[in-house]
Amino acid sequence: MTDEELRELAENRGCKLVKSRVRTPGRGDYGRFGLKDASTGREVFGFGKTGLTATPEEIGAFLRGNAAATWKTSVGSAKRARPGPAPRPKPEPKLVLRDAKAADAGAIAALIVALGYDVTATDVRRRLRDVRALVAEKGKLVGALTMSVTAVLHRPRPVGRISMMVVAEAARGAGIGAALVAEAEKRLKAAGCGLVEVTSNRKRLRAHAFYERLGYERTSYRFAKSL
Repeated sequence: MTDEELRELAENRGCKLVKSRVRTPGRGDYGRFGLKDASTGREVFGFGKTGLTATPEEIGAFLRGNAAATWKTSVGSAKRARPGPAPRPKPEPKLVLRDAKAADAGAIAALIVALGYDVTATDVRRRLRDVRALVAEKGKLVGALTMSVTAVLHRPRPVGRISMMVVAEAARGAGIGAALVAEAEKRLKAAGCGLVEVTSNRKRLRAHAFYERLGYERTSYRFAKSL
């Protein structure tokens, strides 16, 4: 191949052809060539400690063979490539039980509305000043419970009462309600209560069955009168 043909082939392969500057046959690297990366100038082929080393035939074979080898290598690597590990599923949020705070008013109001009561976040925020309330969080607020302690004359110890407990519909069946009740029982016992009562509308049959599973018994009627 002529020098011009080698130079053109090198350019097509992203290389720059370098030719020996020695003009005397038999001296130094006369008639030898090398290749550099056209973009970076990095030596690619045909460079030795004493100068250029490749013949025109070797340059041509390298350019043609290197391009084919690179293409084959890239295709082979793609075929051999194995899919990476599947992304790890996000860990399920932990259940957190804590005292309700004013910032929870909107979420608590939404739960209470789902029970069928007409209440706003402003109402809840105001009432939280006088009501002991717990909330359950699992990534977001998913449950709420209110309770109170009443001193009575006919029993030796105060009576604790759970007056409301609600869990978001999408989060039901995961033990959140039971966890709220257990936390309330623990706190009411610590407050000196010897008995815990639950108030539940007589129409909420599923709620009645829920409390019975937790060991609560039907002990009395509850009468109410609007004022």
